[in-house]
Amino acid sequence: MAHISFDSSNLDKFIHDNELGEMQAMVTAADTQLRNGTGAGAAYTDWLHLPTDYDQDEFARIKQAAAKIKSDSKVLVVIGIGGSYLGARAAVDFLNGAFFQAQHDEERNAPQILFAGNSISSSYIHDMIKLIGNRDFSVNVISKSGTTTEPSIAFRIFKELLIKKYGQTVANQRIYATTDRQKGALKTEADAEGYESFVIPDGVGGRYSVLTAVGLLPIAAAGADIDQLMAGAASAEKEYSDADLAKNEAYQYAAYRNILYRKGFTTELLENYEPTMTMFAEWWKQLAGESEGKDQKGIYPSSANFSTDLHSLGQYIQEGRRNLMETVVKVDEPTHDVTIPSEESDLDGLGYLQGKTMDFVNTKAYQAVVLAHIDGGVPVMTVHIPRQDEFTLGYLIYFFEVAIGVSGYLNGINPFNQPGVEAYKTNMFGLLGKPGFEKIGSALRQRIN
Repeated sequence: MAHISFDSSNLDKFIHDNELGEMQAMVTAADTQLRNGTGAGAAYTDWLHLPTDYDQDEFARIKQAAAKIKSDSKVLVVIGIGGSYLGARAAVDFLNGAFFQAQHDEERNAPQILFAGNSISSSYIHDMIKLIGNRDFSVNVISKSGTTTEPSIAFRIFKELLIKKYGQTVANQRIYATTDRQKGALKTEADAEGYESFVIPDGVGGRYSVLTAVGLLPIAAAGADIDQLMAGAASAEKEYSDADLAKNEAYQYAAYRNILYRKGFTTELLENYEPTMTMFAEWWKQLAGESEGKDQKGIYPSSANFSTDLHSLGQYIQEGRRNLMETVVKVDEPTHDVTIPSEESDLDGLGYLQGKTMDFVNTKAYQAVVLAHIDGGVPVMTVHIPRQDEFTLGYLIYFFEVAIGVSGYLNGINPFNQPGVEAYKTNMFGLLGKPGFEKIGSALRQRIN
């Protein structure tokens, strides 16, 4: 029995009974492409069996490194961009309390996890350095090449801080490099300086890398049980291995979102009712957007955090353009619950709720929103998860990874490349005067002027 459940019962108004079955042949073909390595981008599908086929020795080293970081550092600065940070940040928030990062050092059982190299904002870096202050810190720099602009700038800055604080020898012992197995600038530096290093597997693209050292080291350093994380993903790998739509809910989700896309529902909102899942939606947005947004087609991934965004986006969702579909990730058992107090005066009119729990109200809000949005012409799907723990997170990650992989093939694109990502970099290098990009820079400056 699946650990999480996919609810498509609210699609009756939008999808006919026969339509899912009509997708079976296409789903079977997509599954064959994915699992037999015959589809486009097959060289980057090693994530498919990653939960059960990974380097056990490196996994043990990850746990040892996390233990060392917890013992000697109050802060871990994780340097990376895109898939090199989103999964880890999503997991840290998902598995810890809403104010884990704001707690005093003595209140946490792990270092504060800060993320750098995901923007080029000087103010952000300045404020992070100020936040670290005189506390002991370590750095986990994550980059396949070691030359990506945003993380490379951040690494230079924090490496210099480490050296000034501890000296070169000790600083090198506080730097953990997650990079290519054999080549690249960061690998070369790690070997030369003696940084402890971990591998980004060749067959796993960045947005699918959270269950490699890319995500596992910072997740473990934050105090999570990565054995349970991988166990959840392994259970999902087994559960979602059958191409039969009647048995595979991840494939059902992939099929339904493609049916809706072809009916004009071109934007998908991933929604939650827990603030600690905001960054999970950011991870999902990269997974879906970078996998499917190609050849002038693809579902546009967006997100909303309820009930908060019902007071800002709710009007548009209810009555705006009818190109939206919604996928809710609903936690069935909250990590904590709070009972609403009683007051004799009842000035706020909440007497009818006193004695009830906030999660009871939150769940009724979810049910009410689903009914309202369906009536407004918005299809709603729900992924129910039992709780927010490591096993569930690993399971949920794999659910979306395999669903998006199949979904890309259903839409006739390569889900595992990202050619469009390079366009802005080429322009930026030209404008910055990077060697080899001078002609491009000259042409762009004329356009700007």
